Amino acid sequence: MESLRQAMWRAAANRRAPLPRTSELSATEVDDAARAVLRRAFDHLWGNGWLPYDVHEVVRRNEDDRVLSFLVDSLAADAERFPVLHPRWREQLAEVGAEVWWDRDQPHLDQWATRHIERRDDAVAVVVALLARLMTLPALPRIIPEPGSPLAEVDHHGVDRKVLNRVRGLLAKAESTPFPEEAEALSAKAQELVNRHALQRMPTEAPAATSRRMWLDKRYFDGKAHIVHVVAEANRARAVVYDDLGFVALVGEELDLEIVELLSTSLLVQATRAMVAAGDGAPKGDETRSLGYRKSFLLSYAHRVGERLRAVNQVDDDRLLPVLAQRKKAVDELFGTLFASTTSKSTRVRSAAGWDAGRAAADRADLSVDR
Repeated sequence: MESLRQAMWRAAANRRAPLPRTSELSATEVDDAARAVLRRAFDHLWGNGWLPYDVHEVVRRNEDDRVLSFLVDSLAADAERFPVLHPRWREQLAEVGAEVWWDRDQPHLDQWATRHIERRDDAVAVVVALLARLMTLPALPRIIPEPGSPLAEVDHHGVDRKVLNRVRGLLAKAESTPFPEEAEALSAKAQELVNRHALQRMPTEAPAATSRRMWLDKRYFDGKAHIVHVVAEANRARAVVYDDLGFVALVGEELDLEIVELLSTSLLVQATRAMVAAGDGAPKGDETRSLGYRKSFLLSYAHRVGERLRAVNQVDDDRLLPVLAQRKKAVDELFGTLFASTTSKSTRVRSAAGWDAGRAAADRADLSVDR
């Protein structure tokens, strides 16, 4: 007789296979089977470079709220297996809201079903749907130690939280203001703070590269990814685009990558606001509301912002050049280790009007930095 675990795996691997029935099994047996199949899937993912937030984003984009809810609970339960978790792992669990809310002495699956007004077999169907999604995920480069490994205790290095909090505050104001000029000025001030702090600490700190992943909305993904790419370049980092999954992999020094995420997010908000504003009041079918126009707008915006950031970030102090060379070497070495094979991609610009409008929007940014 096929076990419930086997039935779950078979149903997940073949959507045409019948879902397992649990009427003759106890709540504990069903819960144990669900935990076991998901633990096996998680072990495979963690060993192949996935992190909690990565899995959360894939499920959020492809499954319904019930499957996402069960994933979040499963991540919380899975984390309890490990005595040691990397700080970034714990941060990601907190970010997705993975915490144990249920009575640990009772089967989780039945408590989840009650909370969501579902039958037990419906909850099993959710487990199968989640398992089916997890089984399709490809291997990724491993960027932090696996849960439970001795290296997982290593904390962040070189991240000045006071600086990050000041940058976050500036960018939050930039995102919330309705005035484009003020938003651009606040972003420029944030970039100036980033550059000044990075250059001040360079002479005394040994280079230490790491990697992060920045997930983006799939709509106009190429343009958004290009904005992240130029911001990464301006902050001494490198980027690889995973357009099939929807994220940009970043390689750089820890603080630089935190800043790339913050500044990119702010610029994405501002670019999107300017792009949408260009079509406000235009009739349906107008070019300013077309897909080609908006893609071209974002690509041009990124291109021009990249030009201006490169000019802003020119280093005239010869004493810093050897330090910058060391940091570039550390970043390049890790990049080569994580991404042995990459290819370049070109994107066609289909709207001259969109390109001109995007460049004009980027030109309004006050990115000059007086060091």
